[in-house]
Amino acid sequence: MARVVAVHGIGQQLLGEDTLLTGWWPAMADGLRRAGADGVVTRSDVVMAFYGDVFRPSGEVLAVEDPSYGAADVEEDLERELLAAWWHGAAESDPGVVPPDAADTLVATPRSVQAALRALSGSRFFAGVALRAMVSDLKQVRRYLTDPGVRDAARERVLDAIGEDTRVVVAHSLGSVVAYEALCARPGHRVRALVTIGSPLGIPHLILHRLEPKPVGLGGAVCGVWPGGKQLAWTNIADEGDVVALVKDLRPCFGDGLHGVRVDNGARAHDATAYLTDALCGHAVVRGLG
Repeated sequence: MARVVAVHGIGQQLLGEDTLLTGWWPAMADGLRRAGADGVVTRSDVVMAFYGDVFRPSGEVLAVEDPSYGAADVEEDLERELLAAWWHGAAESDPGVVPPDAADTLVATPRSVQAALRALSGSRFFAGVALRAMVSDLKQVRRYLTDPGVRDAARERVLDAIGEDTRVVVAHSLGSVVAYEALCARPGHRVRALVTIGSPLGIPHLILHRLEPKPVGLGGAVCGVWPGGKQLAWTNIADEGDVVALVKDLRPCFGDGLHGVRVDNGARAHDATAYLTDALCGHAVVRGLG
């Protein structure tokens, strides 16, 4: 079995294990090299836990592109609230993004949904991302959090990839939510390092409060369950401009045992490979292999 399990993020439904690892593995190797650990991990030590096809419609010929989603397809509640959060996050990190007047207006009116999508399409973070892809990503998050069948299938892919020899799990974006819940679902696992990159795990109400197992209230705060035993070292890495990783510091959500790291990915704030090439990511991976 693999010593390192990689878990991809959102919007990868048209790819696959080998395709994704073609990009992830060289980036991870570069990060390890920057950390002075060249050769500690080989290509054969790493597998990609692929769950993207869970979001592909079955029983039909699939198009090369995402469905032709538009503003009218953004559903109320979770999808609109997450869109509002992205808009706020983009406006805070990008002076070129006009901030929303009021979040409750966005949640309530289709016209404000259109305004949010226009604002985000002009941001540095979402540059080059088609509107239909943006809406598709919103729907993937909602489906994972609200459809038990989708949730179980995605988590099972991660659990199938984690074996007795697995010591490190590196998870990106929505994949960090899947990986976190998978580790929680397997008490006694032998993973020593969880490395989350560009993670939305700390977003209150939308993500954090919907996790399984459900967070517990401690002293008036909401705290997620630790996804392992005392041997597990958890490093969360976030870029200041990463709109998906809206909450950069996860320690208030999961405890001071979590190690928080900030990096600068430049214009590629949420890109998995940009995170992986950083020496700090390499150090976090090595931490579980010692």
